[in-house]
Amino acid sequence: MDKKQLRQELLQARKKLSEQQWHSKSRAICEQLRQYLNDSPVVSPGRTILSYFYFRNEPNLDPLFELRDYYWGVPRCVEKELSWHFWQPGDPLVKGAFGIIEPLPKAPTCSPEAVDLIFVPAVACDERGYRLGYGGGFYDRLFHQPQWQNIPKIGIIFDVAFVPELPADSWDIPLDGVCTEQGWRVKPLHL
Repeated sequence: MDKKQLRQELLQARKKLSEQQWHSKSRAICEQLRQYLNDSPVVSPGRTILSYFYFRNEPNLDPLFELRDYYWGVPRCVEKELSWHFWQPGDPLVKGAFGIIEPLPKAPTCSPEAVDLIFVPAVACDERGYRLGYGGGFYDRLFHQPQWQNIPKIGIIFDVAFVPELPADSWDIPLDGVCTEQGWRVKPLHL
């Protein structure tokens, strides 16, 4: 099956989740990630985690923004690149490219040197850590930039979107871990 067809099928499966299921599964993922942050030697208090604002029924990680031990960065789509900006609850947001909520352009930017971890949204992930995105290549381009390559990347999906194997292209870079409401489907080496 090609990526386009697989993407459509998996987005439909995610869309079929009831609102109650979506909330419950999102809460379970947040609990997994909270525990990971408590136990992880990778992320230190006072360091930066990059996350996202949910879109198209993606898992909702918004409750994690309340963890005040960390700085949080969220993306803005600027042409064909992701620009990362510091954000905390209460800071203004706008609807940006593709209808995704994002910080204002004047929000302070995050440099890769300050980032310990990236939570990556996906349409699907597989047992090897490969992810299927929406097809725009934003994260692929980011992961190929030398300054971002060694930062641990955790795929965030609902378990319904975890598959044995995705089609992978030569430019695809596997994630370091995959977290669902069922737990760690691909466990990071440092866990």
